[in-house]
Amino acid sequence: MKDFLKFTLATMCGIILLSVVTGIMFLISLVGVIASDSAVTKVEDNSVFVLKLDGIVQERSEETNPFGTLLGQADMDEMGLDDILASIRKAKENENIKGIFIQGGVLSFDAPATAQQIRDALADFKKSGKWIIAYADQYMQNSYYVASVADSIFMNKTGMIDFKGLGGKSAYMTGLYEKIGVQYQCTRVGKYKSAVESVTRKDMSENDREQRIAFLQGVWQHMLADMAASRKTTAQQLDQLASDSIMAFASATDYVKARLIDGLMYPDEIKEVVKKKLGVDDDDDINQLTLSDMLNVKAQKKDKGEEIAIYYAYGEIIDQPLSGFASGHAIVGSETVKDINELAEDEDVKAVVIRVNSPGGSAIASEQIWHAIQQLKTKKPVVISMGGLAASGGYMISAGADYIVAEPTTLTGSIGIFGLIPNFSGLVGDKLGVTFDGVTTNRYGDYEHKLVLSKENETEIKFMQSYVDRGYETFLDIVAKGRSMTRDQVHEIAQGRVWLATDALPIHLVDQLGSLDDAVKKAAELAKADEYYTSAYPEKSSWIDNILNADKEKGSYLDSELRTVLGDLYEPFVDARMDQHRNRLQARFPFSVSMK
Repeated sequence: MKDFLKFTLATMCGIILLSVVTGIMFLISLVGVIASDSAVTKVEDNSVFVLKLDGIVQERSEETNPFGTLLGQADMDEMGLDDILASIRKAKENENIKGIFIQGGVLSFDAPATAQQIRDALADFKKSGKWIIAYADQYMQNSYYVASVADSIFMNKTGMIDFKGLGGKSAYMTGLYEKIGVQYQCTRVGKYKSAVESVTRKDMSENDREQRIAFLQGVWQHMLADMAASRKTTAQQLDQLASDSIMAFASATDYVKARLIDGLMYPDEIKEVVKKKLGVDDDDDINQLTLSDMLNVKAQKKDKGEEIAIYYAYGEIIDQPLSGFASGHAIVGSETVKDINELAEDEDVKAVVIRVNSPGGSAIASEQIWHAIQQLKTKKPVVISMGGLAASGGYMISAGADYIVAEPTTLTGSIGIFGLIPNFSGLVGDKLGVTFDGVTTNRYGDYEHKLVLSKENETEIKFMQSYVDRGYETFLDIVAKGRSMTRDQVHEIAQGRVWLATDALPIHLVDQLGSLDDAVKKAAELAKADEYYTSAYPEKSSWIDNILNADKEKGSYLDSELRTVLGDLYEPFVDARMDQHRNRLQARFPFSVSMK
């Protein structure tokens, strides 16, 4: 018995000692990770910034959780557009960085304007006289569009280029719901407001087809013009390439003949090209800086003059925060209103640029944010900078600003409202045999039950349509007031129609085509600030916040896995999941425009 107790106590002491030692080592490693993250990157002379075009680009990055990094669980496939643009700018300003090496891959964007902004930043980088070289085993269309700005483009001798134009198929789930006895009831205003069609139709409506053709053609022509100018060919010739054959299946030598690339070589050979550009010997190493390295490169800090705040509002507009899978970054109505009110009271902030990249969402939350911006406007200038999307509710929150600047390929407008409620009477009643009975004190005491579980709900649907109609009238009034137009003028270009920014400019939905920097310049002009600097709001979530929000991180991981597994079915699947959390009154973009 004594031996048993002795061995038991020894084992327990050993476990405790091991835990303490492991904990100390873990903390030491954690401190090392945090220190390395915060350390300033020293840029060696004759360095190259390696920009890898692979992964998903979002409007803004989140701070990395060091625990995830330490355990090898950090998601390296997601990049912030803000980080990419800032890194390219730093590379331009740093005299020790001689060029950028673009490594092509599979790049995914939320909208065409995101790719355009990266390409424009690279074009601006070239104005410094520095070089850009691109290389890839294969170029997907997005990465090729961005890489085409390079001075020279090379590819693996057995590589391919997926050069095919824009477009794709949308999934219509109505047939599936019919099989299980579910019918989606739609109330909407706006003949182009096609967000409901994926669950109410089995094919694309002519109105939806019309607007999609218009903006896809506009985006494609813009891309062709950019690529043609860089590759010293014509937009017509490039367009013909995508029409005559499937370029992804073409011979590698055909890409050279078509002037899509400058040459074919293996990875070891491209290193020699870069070394020659740098003027180093064959046996010397290349000083490389990744995107992560560039984030810690010291920028030319400008903190003189007046402060211009840049407030990032991106993602779907929702009433309350969500957790779990498919709960990526969102514009939460109450939180955004609070942030805007704080900026209004901040006397150091002389003007505010709101960076909007949103498909819209809850009409109620959108109107609340709009109202907060109206109050902000009474104290300081407000300028909107539109990113990839600023549509529906995203346009509603933009409409009341003093000035709107949009990227040329921004998708905006979509001024319309809809409501969507599933009816399960066919499933629950006809297929499962469930019946209902009960009493109410008032005529419409059970209206929710009728909307969801009864086939006799025409009166309730009429009430809901009136509710949606009032939402549309409110939307028209907001735009008319903000854009100095009449209600009828707005209605004529509204109807849920999606507009490319180049088309939105002449109809007065936006004031200028330009970048975030252009919007900042305009804000400074309105604030009469000759000298100014910018500050980003809200602050990014710290790694501690990310730890505390473990469910959200887990959701992001599941979301990433679902995106990979479901492919084209990902969007309708997630959309169906999100419907149960959405407000009944929606001002939301009608479809996905993500580019791969």
